[in-house]
Amino acid sequence: MTKNKDLLTKISTLSTDSEFFSPIPKGYKKGKTRYCFVMGTVMSGLGKGIFSSCLAKLLMDKGLTVAPIKLEGYLNVDSGTLNPFRHGEVFVLDDGMECDMDLGTYERMLNIDLSQSNFTTSGQIFSEVLHKERHGDYLGRDVQMIPHVTGEVKLKLRRLAMESKADVVFVEIGGTVGDLENAYYIEAMRELAYEEGPGSSCFVALTYILEPPTLGEQKSKAAQLGIKQLMQMGIQPDIIACRATNPVDAKAREKISIYSNVPVERVISMHDSASIYMIPSMLRENSMDFEVIRLLKIEDRMNLRHERKAWGKWCDFTDKIGTAKRDVTIGITGKYTSLRDSYASIINALEHAGIALGCHVNIDWIDTSDLTDDTVAESLAKADGIIVPGGFGTRGTEGKIACIKYAREHNLPYLGLCLGFQMAVIEFARHVCGLTEANSTEIVADCPEPVIDILPEQKKIEGLGGNMRLGGRDIQIKPQTQTWHLFGQVESVRMRFRHRYEVDPKYIDTLEAAGMVFSGKAPDHPIMQILELPDHPFFLGTQAHPCLTSRPLAPHPMFVGLTAAAQQRRYPKEALPDPIKIASKV
Repeated sequence: MTKNKDLLTKISTLSTDSEFFSPIPKGYKKGKTRYCFVMGTVMSGLGKGIFSSCLAKLLMDKGLTVAPIKLEGYLNVDSGTLNPFRHGEVFVLDDGMECDMDLGTYERMLNIDLSQSNFTTSGQIFSEVLHKERHGDYLGRDVQMIPHVTGEVKLKLRRLAMESKADVVFVEIGGTVGDLENAYYIEAMRELAYEEGPGSSCFVALTYILEPPTLGEQKSKAAQLGIKQLMQMGIQPDIIACRATNPVDAKAREKISIYSNVPVERVISMHDSASIYMIPSMLRENSMDFEVIRLLKIEDRMNLRHERKAWGKWCDFTDKIGTAKRDVTIGITGKYTSLRDSYASIINALEHAGIALGCHVNIDWIDTSDLTDDTVAESLAKADGIIVPGGFGTRGTEGKIACIKYAREHNLPYLGLCLGFQMAVIEFARHVCGLTEANSTEIVADCPEPVIDILPEQKKIEGLGGNMRLGGRDIQIKPQTQTWHLFGQVESVRMRFRHRYEVDPKYIDTLEAAGMVFSGKAPDHPIMQILELPDHPFFLGTQAHPCLTSRPLAPHPMFVGLTAAAQQRRYPKEALPDPIKIASKV
């Protein structure tokens, strides 16, 4: 027994004589970090990321250090090439990693910046295993799913534990237990819990309670079968969270408790809520934070004084939810409007801004695919302000330009994001500067007036060639502009980018001479990153995606400014504060 234990704790022990293979980073101390594994049954899309991030927040409030990680089963190396229709929004981290939208949920809920260490895919895991095999790292052994692939997963989790110095690493496995591509992840979690020892890990299963309208009662059989499948894989859940439209009744929870060996007090209802920001309170009321702490035996690491302060701030925020005295409608004009998850960060950023202003934000989804100058007025009739979001390809671009033209000419508050920034430049060039054939080379490769283009300077400076500029970048702000005031009169701000095309510098003088102001640029390069129209109530565009860094307790100024301007337009007779000034204060 002692010999086996020694083998488990040795650093990267590779041998053809032993079946124990579990590479451990140098300096890793077993037992210092605990692990909470979150898995789904019945179906995907249950809100594992929301549950995991909310639970992590409650532990963070208690003074613990937490580190989340999302494990995805697909073979893509990252999420960059995924179609929003299939997988929702591509979230970009500050270090440039293109990842799953759940990472955005973690960043917003925990108010921290994550990195590539917090996200992995099967593509990454297999690539690393094959790289090691080619370099002879496995000493001639036949490379197998167990122990080599599972060992690579465990190595990644332990590295994250060391880098983050976390008390608890929250591990979310995408998809469901029944997915073939998740089998080795689940096996790796079982192995890790075994190797780390008793009290090191906590397993949480999210399941779904059916409530067929024709029956008029909740049915737990699908949930039971899903949990049974998890147990057959060697995982005994410690907590079961039951997703449902309505509160899960005691009868359904008791049935699940009997079939899963989980105490009924740890089988909790996770029914629909008015806002995801109310979920931490729901978990707290069920004492899930203390249950996890007891299961992981880390009661001595709690700081209840820290919790009182942190929870007070959070309650000040959530107490405002649902108490708005005014409402506005913001039109989101894009081509992925049939799938709301495509614009998850924008939806959240608008919610943050609305709560900060005491204003409920309604969203009017406007598909620009067939929009024209003749139909745009009718399509935007309900909107008090509009957002033209990011996107790729040619479909819907002329419709977006029609929306921007209408917003500019009718003083409709406007915020352009990434492609929305580029389309605003094209619209202004065509209809104000007289460059009637202005366009982007992404849309028309040989257009006569390429005001938006991939710049040779960018390729040389950034070293990215045809790839995208990704991740956080500093933006130099021009003094005495609306943007300068909006951000609180600072010299620079940091936002995240995901784009290939830029404003061609040779057109900047023409655009500015006609009244467009580029109020934000790259510090050392001729790359325009924020634009504004000073004579408009609120007309801003940015090459960045400010929605990615909006947080519940720190809403992004651009979204606050847009919402405030929309509110001012909706209630012209009320003495509402100037959008730019109120945004800088919030």
